[in-house]
Amino acid sequence: MKLIKVFLGGTCNETTWRDELISMLKIDYFNPVVEDWTPDCIETENREKEICDYSLFVITKEMTGVYSIAEVVDISNKVAHKAILCILYDGFDEGQSRSLKAVERLVSDNGGFVCNSLNDVAEFLNSK
Repeated sequence: MKLIKVFLGGTCNETTWRDELISMLKIDYFNPVVEDWTPDCIETENREKEICDYSLFVITKEMTGVYSIAEVVDISNKVAHKAILCILYDGFDEGQSRSLKAVERLVSDNGGFVCNSLNDVAEFLNSK
């Protein structure tokens, strides 16, 4: 039996969602967050994105950039079965929430998995 592995992409900025999710996972994972980001880290991250069975992007109110949104939409277009989008809406305003709901529809319409809780992510991944 092959061990499933997930790439843990999405909001950084000292969020705790990765630690919370990791404690619930029964599968392997790659956490790209490191103290010192170097060119080697980019190479490792890109390699892991290729070999992981799933690419998860958790979006939280601490998000300052939008690259994770672009990544999950791109993956859902290219390899939909690998794309997982989890938006934790607490803290987003109404306009941001409407925009994020549109991103959810895009990813879902492409065939990616979309949810709004870390529990749902863990259940989905642990069932694989």
